[in-house]
Amino acid sequence: MSYDLAVGDGEMPADDDVAGEVYEQLCTEYLEGEEQPPSPRIRAFVLALLNRWPDLHGDEQGVSPWPGGPLLDEASGPIAYLTIRWSVCEEVSAQATRIAAAHELVCYDPQRERLRPTAEERDAACH
Repeated sequence: MSYDLAVGDGEMPADDDVAGEVYEQLCTEYLEGEEQPPSPRIRAFVLALLNRWPDLHGDEQGVSPWPGGPLLDEASGPIAYLTIRWSVCEEVSAQATRIAAAHELVCYDPQRERLRPTAEERDAACH
């Protein structure tokens, strides 16, 4: 079992419904269509993740949260689709969301159909 997180390079959607529409459009165009090199911000984001957690194929200590790889292959154009091992999904997705925000990217949780961080996560980070 895994947890998925989509990270996109673009303007912040007005709400979760708009974010879902943008997510579907990006998946259709960039993940299901012809793959493209990741945008500079998406590439920098993925490299920052890999700086924090190793790729599965270079993980000699068994600590990679990515069940597949290489992680950069999960990025195309303005979107990266992250699959995170369920056992570490809360910690890794929270940190990945913060890293994405630092790169001015948008995070979307396709399972719960909502933007990340949620209002609750933003409130908790402030305290």
